[in-house]
Amino acid sequence: MAETTLASTSPGLHPAPVGRLRAVLRAAAVISCVPYVALKIAWIAGSRVGIPDGSVLLDHPGVMAVANSATVLMDAAVVVLALLLTQDWGRRVPAWLLALPMWVATGLLTPIVAGFPLQVLAKVFTGGRSAPAGSERFLAEWVFGVVYTGFIVQGLALGALFALYARDRWGHLWRGAVGELPGSAVGPRLRAAGVAASVLAALCAVPHVMWAAGSTTGLSQGWADGRAADFRLLEGTYVVFAALTVTGVLTLALRRGRGVTLRTALALAWVGSAALGCWGGWLLVASAMPAADGAGRATTLMLLTYCVQLTAGLVALAAGAGFLRRLGQGGQAAGGQAGGRAESRANGRARQQIRGRAA
Repeated sequence: MAETTLASTSPGLHPAPVGRLRAVLRAAAVISCVPYVALKIAWIAGSRVGIPDGSVLLDHPGVMAVANSATVLMDAAVVVLALLLTQDWGRRVPAWLLALPMWVATGLLTPIVAGFPLQVLAKVFTGGRSAPAGSERFLAEWVFGVVYTGFIVQGLALGALFALYARDRWGHLWRGAVGELPGSAVGPRLRAAGVAASVLAALCAVPHVMWAAGSTTGLSQGWADGRAADFRLLEGTYVVFAALTVTGVLTLALRRGRGVTLRTALALAWVGSAALGCWGGWLLVASAMPAADGAGRATTLMLLTYCVQLTAGLVALAAGAGFLRRLGQGGQAAGGQAGGRAESRANGRARQQIRGRAA
């Protein structure tokens, strides 16, 4: 029942034709994938463009080929999402089949959209590097400028397309303020899941706060030696996303903040949990790669932090899915009750007319 509700468009709302804005955003998302995909395909084919001599990426060609192939597929998924979000057939896709990859895309791209421009500014004012901390031994610095600029365009374009799509398809579910939610919208299990996700997000923020403040506690030797302003800024963004997760999830789970709109609370929980969870998972995978060896290998505290990040994001995602299902069920029940009352009134009028004719 809930999936049926969430998979449909708003009552009385028909799929809108693709306007100029959506067409431009779609084109931007697709075109911005080209530099990254082209580089990856070149590396798979054996090219060393952008890979400096002595890079550890050259030590494991087979593993790198598999990893590059996987990331090409991930970027190709951006093209699929851009089409799905702007075509009529995209309105008929099951909610989970769209929401899950969009959550992953949001989580992987948002920290880059927020963090990379700050890293570039840090280089301008400090004269340091503009590539992510500790990454120069892997790739030439210009690669990050080209690729990350494409990621930023992808993130902004996909984010705007998804916001328009979600408003058209599910906007009727999150109207009003959090304080207006019925008690049935958040049961004991959802409340417990929301609190658990918030606690985990707060816990994983602690080491990120330390590292952003300059501490080397729990960092590997390679990361400690490669610290700079850009590294501290990146750690600070993780703290911000943890705060967004806690704020959004607790606002919904405890139904606090009467002046906060439901749409705002959902957006905070969505962006924060996606960034924490997806980058926690990505860093775990990166830590297991053969290139992450020696002084650059992640320590126990780093791995634990990534695990807690991933868990916090997944728990928040599950709680959010349950919350939206309850909203959908409530809307469907309300619609059924309203339809039943309308039908009852119509039947009553018909009986009165029959009695009037008989008299």
